[in-house]
Amino acid sequence: MVNEQAIEPPPVSLGARSAFRLFWAAESVSQFGTYVGNALLPLLAATTLAATPLEMGLLSAAETTGYLLIGLPAGVWVARARQRLLMRRANTGRALLLCTIPVAWWAGLLTVAQLIAVALLCGVLAVLFDVAYQSHLPALVDRDHLLQGNARLQSSQSLAQITGPGVGGAFAQLAGPALPVLATALGYLSSTLLLRRIREPDPAPPVEGPDPRLLAEIRAGLRFLVRSRTLLAITCCTATANFFAGVLSAVQVLFLTGVLGLSGAAAGAVLSVLGLGGVLGALSAYRVARRVGQARAVWLVPLVTFPALLLVPVAERGMMLAPALVGLLVSGYGVVVYNVAQVSYRQVVCPETMLTRVNASVRFVGFGAMTVGALAGGVLGESAAGVRGTLWIAACGSCLAAVWVVFSPLRGMRDFAHAGVDEADGPGERDA
Repeated sequence: MVNEQAIEPPPVSLGARSAFRLFWAAESVSQFGTYVGNALLPLLAATTLAATPLEMGLLSAAETTGYLLIGLPAGVWVARARQRLLMRRANTGRALLLCTIPVAWWAGLLTVAQLIAVALLCGVLAVLFDVAYQSHLPALVDRDHLLQGNARLQSSQSLAQITGPGVGGAFAQLAGPALPVLATALGYLSSTLLLRRIREPDPAPPVEGPDPRLLAEIRAGLRFLVRSRTLLAITCCTATANFFAGVLSAVQVLFLTGVLGLSGAAAGAVLSVLGLGGVLGALSAYRVARRVGQARAVWLVPLVTFPALLLVPVAERGMMLAPALVGLLVSGYGVVVYNVAQVSYRQVVCPETMLTRVNASVRFVGFGAMTVGALAGGVLGESAAGVRGTLWIAACGSCLAAVWVVFSPLRGMRDFAHAGVDEADGPGERDA
C-alpha cells in the first residue's frame, strides 16, 4: 500500500474525469464485496460450522494464498492483457464462485472445506484484479494526480472495510448465511458493469519484442525491486506488517466471538473500526505527506501508529473492549497513510513497462507473508499460547515492521525523487 519534491495541489480535480469516477466506483464496489466476503466466510465457519482455530487459520490463509500461487507471474500476465477486461473477468469469476455457497447451504451440504476452496479461488482472482487496478491508474490520470487518486481509492477501500464486516455480520444474523453471500456476488457483477461503461480506450499491452519469456520478465521485476534500496525497505516493512496481520486475522473472530462473547453483528462492528481508521487516514494522507514529507510519512507513521495494536489483546468484556477499539482505529489510520504514500511512489518511480511486474512482486512478498502468518496464527491459536497469547504475538511483531524503513535511506530524506531515477543511489530531497 508520490510526486516529486513537495506535494502541490493538483491543478484539475479528479471529480471532473468521468473515466476515473467510473473506475473509482467499480473498484469501490469490488472492495466492498471483498470485505463483506472476508467477514462472512469466517463468521459462517466460526458460528455456523463450529470451525477450530486451525480451520480458521486455513480459511484466513486461503484468502491470500493466491499471491503465493500466481503472485509473480500475475505481473507479467497483467502486463500482457487489457487490464480493464481482466478486471471484469476476475469480478465475474468471483461472483460465480460465491454463488456456490448459498446453493450448498440450501442443499444442506456446506462445509468448512468448501469455504476454504472458495476463498482460495476468489483470492487467486483477487490477485489479478488488484495488480490490474493498481497498474491501470496511471493510464487514467496524469502523474500529478496519482497521490490524490490513490488516496481516493484507499478511502473507498477503507470505507468498505468499515461497512463490509458490520453489514455482513448483521445481514447474516437477520437473513441467514446464504443471502448475504449472494448479495456479495451481485456486487461483483455491478462492478463489472461499471467498468464496461468507461469510454476511455483500454490500452493494449506494450510490445516488447518477440514472445518474451515468462521467467525472464519475472526476474526483471524482482531485479528492479531488489536493486532499489528504498523499494526493498518498503517491501520488507509491508511483508513484516502483513505477516503479523495474518497471525491476527486467524484468531480475531474467535477472540471476539469466543473469548469476549460478542455476537456476529457486534464482532463485525468491532472489525469495522479498523476501516474507520483507514477512512480517516485516506482523508488526511495528502495533508500528512505534504506537512511532514513523503519519505518521512513512510517511516514515521508506522513507527508511531503500528504499536497501537498492543491495546487489542488487553480487551475484556464490557467497557474494557474500548482499548481494542482504540488500537484498531489508530493502526488502521497508520496503515492507510503508509499505503497511500508508498503505492504512489511505486507508480511514479517504476517505468510503465515495469510497473505491473514490480506491483506483482511487492504483492507476492507482502500477501505471501500474510498467508504464512495466517497459517502460523492458526497453529499458535491451538497451542499453549491460546487465542489471546496469539494476539499478543501479532501485536508485538507488528511493532517491528517499522524497523525496515526507519533504518533505510528514507530517514535521510524529506521527499521522494523524480520518477524514473534509480534511488538505489539515494536521490531525493534531503533534510535541511
